[in-house]
Amino acid sequence: MSGAKRTFADYEMVVGLEVHVQLLTRTKAFCSCSTAYGSAPNANTCPVCLALPGALPVLNEEAVRLAVIAAHALEATVNETSIFARKNYFYPDLPKGYQISQFDKPLAEHGKLVIGSNADGTPITVRVTRVHMEEDAGKSVHDRYPGVTAIDLNRSGVPLIEIVSEPDMRSSVEAGAYLRALKQVIEYTGVSDANMEEGSLRVDANVSARLRGETKLGTKTEVKNLNSFSGVERALEVEFAHQVEALIEGGEITQQTMLWDATRGEVRPARSKEGSHDYRYFPEPDLPPLQLARAWIDQSRISLPELPNAKRTRFATVYMLPPTDIEVLTANPPTGAYFESVVKEGAEPKAAANWVIRDVLQEVKGGASIDAFPVEPSSLAKLIGMVADNTVSSAAAKTIFAIAVKTRDLPADIAKREGLLQERNEDALAGWVDQVLAENPDVATRFRAGDKKLLGVLVGLVMKASKGRADPKAINQLLSARAAAGE
Repeated sequence: MSGAKRTFADYEMVVGLEVHVQLLTRTKAFCSCSTAYGSAPNANTCPVCLALPGALPVLNEEAVRLAVIAAHALEATVNETSIFARKNYFYPDLPKGYQISQFDKPLAEHGKLVIGSNADGTPITVRVTRVHMEEDAGKSVHDRYPGVTAIDLNRSGVPLIEIVSEPDMRSSVEAGAYLRALKQVIEYTGVSDANMEEGSLRVDANVSARLRGETKLGTKTEVKNLNSFSGVERALEVEFAHQVEALIEGGEITQQTMLWDATRGEVRPARSKEGSHDYRYFPEPDLPPLQLARAWIDQSRISLPELPNAKRTRFATVYMLPPTDIEVLTANPPTGAYFESVVKEGAEPKAAANWVIRDVLQEVKGGASIDAFPVEPSSLAKLIGMVADNTVSSAAAKTIFAIAVKTRDLPADIAKREGLLQERNEDALAGWVDQVLAENPDVATRFRAGDKKLLGVLVGLVMKASKGRADPKAINQLLSARAAAGE
């Protein structure tokens, strides 16, 4: 069978990712121009980022601090000395004709990121080759003026880190998991807002195909123009399929850069893939080596905030929540903080988790921030407590919550004003039971004859008749007593 034609299943995907993250600074990497998104074209520019003759770069200290935090969060080794270099290439939106980046001596190396677990519980880990600092290029705008490419240099000089992984991912699913885990880490550290729509997080994907069992890497292609994680996954699948088809037919893969067309769901060649020699790297003569004190590096590592994996472990241990709840509650820092505030205000953890996941996040899913959610954690905790002590029913609590979202009023005030306090008066409860039994004689007869399945139906009817005010436990007991007495 050695001469049998190979099939698609004989090949495996090999993926490495290069992720550019815009650092959350007020000013650019080497000048004091604003990094604000959405400004008028070319409004945030100066002689430095326009590369006018005689203008010299000055490194942004805050950019260095954020870059080091990101490196620590990825468990990378931060180098005491790193060197900025000129990466030479020509684009219309690159005013200097080169990009200030780092090459052979980057800021940090040898990191890793856990992206999930295998079936046996062992972690799935992707190695991070390097984290280096660089500046962004400008932006070419092709669709604003017919037949003309416009140049907006607001982004020129914006501080970035590039996070380069090893080719450790073996599927588009793993690549997506890596990107989502990386985005979480970036958000938890406050290094960037990681907003893909605004270009704060951008991905270039390197993909190759090789026979299963081989260790030698195949020829890779790089797919650019990826602006969503789902787009990355789709592009990888499409390009991998192209490569496998070519290899099965005896062809060869050419190392080149590809562009992803999300509308057509296809990749197309852009240019041959550059190697490091094509960029003619050399040390940036206008910037001295970046020297970081070991004590400062160590202190920045100690001051890291709690990271996603640690938070998930803590939520499982402290709050005894199921994994599905934990994944949602730790998806981003504000959601976890809101949940914990509700618990600190006295709510039972599982009840708080249910309300946050089912009700709060439903309200903010349209893009609003949970930080500005109108129902304060203390108010939600009080509402949960009112349900727990039977002050209001679960149905009434939903009504109270909806009103609180619109008015910001306290739950107790809403319950009193809207007549939603749970009624425990025996005469009132008996009146609603009598009403329901009288209005539903067939159901009442079958229930008295011993059809216990109808108890829930009758309780629901009483709750409806009372507009949610009746205590369901008391109604349950009252109906059971009526049935036992044959009433």
